[in-house]
Amino acid sequence: MTQKNPRPARIEHVNITVPDSEHAAQIFEKIFGWHVRWRGRAMSGGHTVHVGSKKHYLALYSPLSEKGCPKRFQKGVPLNHIGIEVDDIVAIETLVRQAGYAPFGHEDYEPGRRFYFLDESNIEFEVVSYAPVLEYAGKAETPAR
Repeated sequence: MTQKNPRPARIEHVNITVPDSEHAAQIFEKIFGWHVRWRGRAMSGGHTVHVGSKKHYLALYSPLSEKGCPKRFQKGVPLNHIGIEVDDIVAIETLVRQAGYAPFGHEDYEPGRRFYFLDESNIEFEVVSYAPVLEYAGKAETPAR
């Protein structure tokens, strides 16, 4: 007999490799208003920073040396993108641009809106909002990092 789970499972965190976990955490704090939940030693002598909210976070892992981590990964290998839901997509897009990233792929779809950006490691983030919004922040492209 199969027992029914009383509540659907949720993603608690996503662990990604980045060249500089402290730098990446600072960017996510500025853009999304997240906070560092934990930082410390990680596998193989590396360093990890957990940045997010009380319920969800990104685990940002940096290997012991830069030799163990390329500056830029091929997009989509093995991760396609990380989706982050926000309430005010216009305000977040403004913060993404201020951080030096180039938003792209703006799309309105039922039931929301979205755009994407790539970080220094070429990891793609999808920012999505299901809240009503009047218009996007300026669409002038900023040079990608």
